[in-house]
Amino acid sequence: MAITPELLLPSTFQHYLLGLFAVANNFPAIGPFLTLSQGLPSSHVRRVIRITTLSSLLIMLGAYVLGTAVLQFFGISVSAFQIAGGLLLGFSGLSMLNATDPGDSHEKNFDVSHMDVGQMTSSAIVPISLPLTTGAGTMSTITVYAEGAHTLNHRIELFAAILAMAILIGLMFTFATRLTKMLGHVGLTVLIKVMGLFTLAIGVQFIATGASTILGQVTLRM
Repeated sequence: MAITPELLLPSTFQHYLLGLFAVANNFPAIGPFLTLSQGLPSSHVRRVIRITTLSSLLIMLGAYVLGTAVLQFFGISVSAFQIAGGLLLGFSGLSMLNATDPGDSHEKNFDVSHMDVGQMTSSAIVPISLPLTTGAGTMSTITVYAEGAHTLNHRIELFAAILAMAILIGLMFTFATRLTKMLGHVGLTVLIKVMGLFTLAIGVQFIATGASTILGQVTLRM
């Protein structure tokens, strides 16, 4: 039985959610979030969490709704985008695998000593939401998933997975302090490396899918 590109891509809610959790996990963002929220009243912390979660959701929904249209506008084939997204995810996964500290895979240092509430709100969006939680890798993954979701049922499952991922993002920020204490430095580092392995695997999968499609088209033309 030949392996077609469709067989290489996820098509169920569970697969979509696992893929999104690997690339949109916010474990590397926990450090910057705790730095940002340190010393803030609980009401301000909850506001930062809401803004970060909502902005992450809007970024994911934007890729879900507009990703394919943007590719068509610029004349970029989905196969080429899969390979480019796969390379991006591959580098991101390798960065997470090579991290020796929970914040090493992303830039996390920013000064909060002179920030007002408005600046802290902006920091909740950039860099915590974008790119630490939902960056280019997440947007490319959702675009590829949306392009491969050919049926209404698949699109609904992908939409549900995006909503579920947004809820998980909010929960992880809500319990960030407890999670950090429970896992510790070593636990968070190991968890990030595991997520990095999954991210790398998804990147390889995207490259294989895009390359097989292009090679199939070349074979048909010969």
